[in-house]
Amino acid sequence: MGIIIRPIITEKMTADSEKFNRYGFIVNPKANKIEIAKAVKEMYGVSVEKVNTMNYAGKKKSRYTKAGVISGKTNAFKKAIVVVAEGESIDFYNNI
Repeated sequence: MGIIIRPIITEKMTADSEKFNRYGFIVNPKANKIEIAKAVKEMYGVSVEKVNTMNYAGKKKSRYTKAGVISGKTNAFKKAIVVVAEGESIDFYNNI
C-alpha cells in the first residue's frame, strides 16, 4: 500500500490551496512526515515546505432498524496537510 491514499477535495481545502498553498491528503496511518513529503514530491513534482499530520479515531455509531439496534464504528484515518513552496501548485483535476 502506498503512502498517499487520496487527496481531500472539499470546499475548505480548495480555498486553503488557493490562498495559502496548503493541500490535504488522507495518508497511511503508519507514515511519518518525512515519508509523506517524499511521496508528495515524487507524485506531483512540487517542493514541500511543511507537513502537519492529524490522527482521527473511529467514532461509534448506532442506528435503529426493524431488526433492532445495529452498532458499528467508522474508520480511523490519518490526515496530512502539506504546505507547498510559493509559486507552485498541485492540480488534482488534470487526469480527468
